[in-house]
Amino acid sequence: MASWVLSECGIRPLPRIYTTPRNGFTSNNVSAFKFRPQPLHPSNHSVPSSCRKSPNGFSKTRNWALNVSAPLIIQSPSGEHETNNTQGSMEGDGFDPGAAPPFNLADVRAAIPKHCWVKDPWKSMSYVVRDVIVVFGLAAAASYLNNWLVWPLYWFAQGTMFWALFVLGHDCGHGSFSNNPNLNSVMGHLLHSSILVPYHGWRISHRTHHQNHGHVENDESWHPLSENIYKNLDRVTRILRFTLPFPMLAYPVYLWSRSPGKTGSHFHPDSDLFLPKERKDIITSTVCWTAMAGLPVYLNFVMGPVQMLKLYGIPYWIFVMWLDFVTYLHHHGHEEKLPWYRGEGWSYLRGGLTTLDRDYGWINNIHHDIGTHVIHHLFPQIPHYHLIEATEAAKPVLGKYYKEPKKSGPLPFHLLGSLIRSLRQDHFVSDTGDVVYYQTDSKLKGE
Repeated sequence: MASWVLSECGIRPLPRIYTTPRNGFTSNNVSAFKFRPQPLHPSNHSVPSSCRKSPNGFSKTRNWALNVSAPLIIQSPSGEHETNNTQGSMEGDGFDPGAAPPFNLADVRAAIPKHCWVKDPWKSMSYVVRDVIVVFGLAAAASYLNNWLVWPLYWFAQGTMFWALFVLGHDCGHGSFSNNPNLNSVMGHLLHSSILVPYHGWRISHRTHHQNHGHVENDESWHPLSENIYKNLDRVTRILRFTLPFPMLAYPVYLWSRSPGKTGSHFHPDSDLFLPKERKDIITSTVCWTAMAGLPVYLNFVMGPVQMLKLYGIPYWIFVMWLDFVTYLHHHGHEEKLPWYRGEGWSYLRGGLTTLDRDYGWINNIHHDIGTHVIHHLFPQIPHYHLIEATEAAKPVLGKYYKEPKKSGPLPFHLLGSLIRSLRQDHFVSDTGDVVYYQTDSKLKGE
């Protein structure tokens, strides 16, 4: 039987990468789902032209929107595969976060108001205009003042704004920016290329992350290393991966060579990250990235390398640190250890429930509430400006499976402690077991 998801185009087969990972690992995750026909959600009444049916099925019109969607129905707890977990993490009240939840994905979906699914391209564009104005305004002000008391403030502010641009491009990749795939693609390329991110290359690998979140082998970013892979890392790699600030500078390296245990580049069309039919998309995004990379080189001769370093180079690395910081803490660093899954222990719902919401204080609005992450992972088609409302509506259903984020001050300094603690404790998971938890390498911790 085929596997199906509910997307903007209605009920459609899951992409091949979902059930046949290209990294050589396999999982019996299909058995974790129970499918039956469901009516489309009311918010899906507007079907993009690229999804309309032809006499032979769906149109072959290219759709550059990501359309990462949740499986239609998740089995009830009685249908989940139970495992003997010798590394369990039982909380003080007896709640086991690795246990099968007493609700399914349809229950969570039904709790979210219908208007939360509506995508408003004008509203999305207004955020782009806002952020672009701020970016150029900050650069103009810093250049005019040209004061060493101002430059550090500029670097932090501009790096944060670059991160905000990334989040908007991230919405384009999910198709939550608008229902127009061409608008999503154009804006995604402009936003991501401007901060040296290959749009299609990242979009596709991020699809893999969402469709396999919480899976030890098949997840794509910041996934656990198995004990065997960890022990085969050389000492320098271990230190670089788990010692600050190096993990917070990892994103450019990841784009070129992915994580330990995986191979492939986000820039190369023949990488095992991509399907043959995606070759043209990868070439397009790599060409756009190359053109943007050439612009700072040209401006070095116009403005001078020091000025370009101050205006663009340092803010770029602040953006990289934001990206690694936020994405890492979405999946690590909770006070109680959270499960990771493989084999029959994994399902889309259980994997999504291992993600974490985080409060970033003043930064919440600046980076478009990306810290509201649990509902985003379960339903990435919801626009960012509806995530808070959708989360509040879903919390009664999620119950203890939702981890309330610790409230932040104006700036999220409290999250630095969570980051440091996790990097000292969360090193690898067991090579066996369907439900596993991070273990600590005491030698590395001592170093």
